[in-house]
Amino acid sequence: MSLLRIVTVVLLVSGCTAMPVHAQQRGPLVLAAASLREALTEAADVWGSQRHARPVIAFAGSSALARQVEAGAPADLFIPADEEWMDHVAGKGLIRPDSRVAFLSNQLVLIAPVGSTLRLSIGRGFPLARALGNARLAMADPDSVPAGRYAKAALIHFGVWPSVAPRLARSDNVRTALVLVERGEAPLGIVYATDARASNRVRVLATFPGGSHPPITYPLAMLRGSTNPDASAFRRFLISREGKAIFARHGFGTR
Repeated sequence: MSLLRIVTVVLLVSGCTAMPVHAQQRGPLVLAAASLREALTEAADVWGSQRHARPVIAFAGSSALARQVEAGAPADLFIPADEEWMDHVAGKGLIRPDSRVAFLSNQLVLIAPVGSTLRLSIGRGFPLARALGNARLAMADPDSVPAGRYAKAALIHFGVWPSVAPRLARSDNVRTALVLVERGEAPLGIVYATDARASNRVRVLATFPGGSHPPITYPLAMLRGSTNPDASAFRRFLISREGKAIFARHGFGTR
């Protein structure tokens, strides 16, 4: 994908018009995990209301965003949903190491459509496969997407992974998994607690204990190629008390 195409995609995803825009006339370009949509959008709105140019944000799966960074996307900030993808980008020399910080956390939950009568408690060998019947479990791709990797680790921990591994509805990001359950296309799904909270079309059946999977963390860093003069200030806002309060209102843990 060309750099011009990437810029256009970012602008369209953010809801901005695709007119030629110079760096000094716009806010920072932020590549962010899909699960941050509501909270980061509010943070950008607040920042924009404080006489700053509003940041332009592209939401997608962390793996897809990391590939955009590698391809040379002219972005300023990167916020994936795990440390592994940040490590991957850092290993390519594409971030400013002194700007990296882990500032958010989350939980993993098992969900069903809001009208479902299913009941499940999470525990060793819990009957997840039986509850699915002939259907599939919606979750982000466990081979590449953070939410899927966390979910796989939790299911391995409870000894049920072998029974459901062939029966996954894999998605390219956690919000797509959420949509599958919202629409009733999957009877069960595993998403972040904040995703479930953002939807009135699903209900939480149970929360996976934190010790059943690696800690869910959201690191933030400036990209080495950042040229926007407001990027560093927006980063500081996000990790400030005011910024963290926004994320806390949406259910994220803060550090």
